[in-house]
Amino acid sequence: MSRRNDPIEALIELMARLPGLGPRSARRAVLHLIAKRAQLLQPLAELMTEVAASARECLNCGNVGTGDICNICADERRANGLLCVVEDVGDLWAMERSGTFRGRYHVLGGTLSALDQVGPEELRIPQLVTRIEAEAVTEVILALNATVDGQTTAHYIADQLAGRVALSSLAQGVPIGGELDYLDDGTITAALNARRRI
Repeated sequence: MSRRNDPIEALIELMARLPGLGPRSARRAVLHLIAKRAQLLQPLAELMTEVAASARECLNCGNVGTGDICNICADERRANGLLCVVEDVGDLWAMERSGTFRGRYHVLGGTLSALDQVGPEELRIPQLVTRIEAEAVTEVILALNATVDGQTTAHYIADQLAGRVALSSLAQGVPIGGELDYLDDGTITAALNARRRI
């Protein structure tokens, strides 16, 4: 059997395309799955089939779930007027892991980028503006990455929402446990500019 027709090799090649996995890591993962076929491989294959059939984007916020409306949007306790804007679902899940934010989210699906020809219509910015009034949002928290595109997007959104709702952004600067010697110039500058009295 040629390598091209070998399903194990095909699985390794496919897994090597996943973020964080190269060919060697993919090979180790596949060999481990095969060795634990009953405990891992078969349940994983079944779940992947189920997720492929049922996963969808929340019609309200853009999160990923198995229904038209995700669990966060469906939770009435989270309808408290706070809306956190993030770039992608991974950022939403990171915020949820912290367990700190108890409002709702809005996933943009990326950032504005003139270089990549991504404008407001390619993102979920028009839907954000609509949600502000429809859900009686009182504060929008811009939790966008501290990149040039992220900050450009934050400024654009702030302009669109000016006068409609209170706006805030995540604090930026020195992380807890961070040492100044290891930080880049941009982080130090942001920390210095966001300094507060003690």
